[in-house]
Amino acid sequence: MKRKTKTGMVPAQEALGALEGLGFERIALLPGTTYKDNSTVIVVPSRGLVHHRVVTALQGVIGPMNQKRAMLFAVGDEVGKAYNRMIEHVLAHPELSKWKYLMTLEDDNLPPPDAHIRLLESIEATKMDAMSGIYFTKGEVNMPMAYGDPEEFTRTGVLDFRPRDIRAALARGQVMEVNGIAMGCALWRMDLFREIPAPWFVTVADYIPGQGTKAFTQDLHFCEQARRKGKRFGVDFRVRVGHLDINTNTVY
Repeated sequence: MKRKTKTGMVPAQEALGALEGLGFERIALLPGTTYKDNSTVIVVPSRGLVHHRVVTALQGVIGPMNQKRAMLFAVGDEVGKAYNRMIEHVLAHPELSKWKYLMTLEDDNLPPPDAHIRLLESIEATKMDAMSGIYFTKGEVNMPMAYGDPEEFTRTGVLDFRPRDIRAALARGQVMEVNGIAMGCALWRMDLFREIPAPWFVTVADYIPGQGTKAFTQDLHFCEQARRKGKRFGVDFRVRVGHLDINTNTVY
C-alpha cells in the first residue's frame, strides 16, 4: 500500500517509482526547472547553404519551457572568426549579453531533439563551464570528440588533448570530464567569454622553434586557454550527435 501524506497525496518520489517499466522513464528524468534562468543564444556558423537534414534537426531541437532562446547564423567567415564575431556581437547587445548560456551548433551536425534540455541538465548538475554532446570525426578513421584526461593534468601538469576511450561512458550514458570539447553541439556558460580574453577561437597551424609543429582546431585552442585558468569541460553521452558528410550523405 502506498504511503500518503496528511493531504492524501503520494510523495513525489514514490509516485515516480510507480511509473517504472511503464514507458514514462524519460518524463521522470525531466526535472521541473522552468523557474531557473536558462536563456540561451544559439550560434550556427555556415559557409553556404545548410543541408536539409541539418535544417530539420535544428528545427527539431526542443527548447526549455518558458525560456528565452535566439538562433543566430554567421555566414561566410572561417569558423573561428565566425564564432568570435558573433560572440562579440552578443556580448555588446543590451539584451542578449544578459542571457546565461551560449549554444553552438554547426551546419554539418545532426543534434537529437532533446540536446538542449539534456545539456542544460548535465551542465547544472556537474557545475562545469561547458558541456558537449558526443560525436565522431568524419572519414575512414573515426575518433570521438572527447579530448584529454583532466586527472592527468592535475597530477602531472601536462595538458593533453588525445581522444579519450569513451566506450564505458557511452554504454552507460554518463558524463565524462575532459580537457577539450568540440563545438558542433555544445552548451557554454556566457561568463566564460567575459573571463577568457578574446580572440576566443583561433585555428592554429604553426611551427614553433624548439617545440615543433603545433596544430589546434579553434575549439581546442579555446579549451586550452580556459583549462589553464581552471575552467572545466564535460561530454554528456546521452546526447548523441550525427556528423554529416554532405558529399556522400554519410552520417558518422
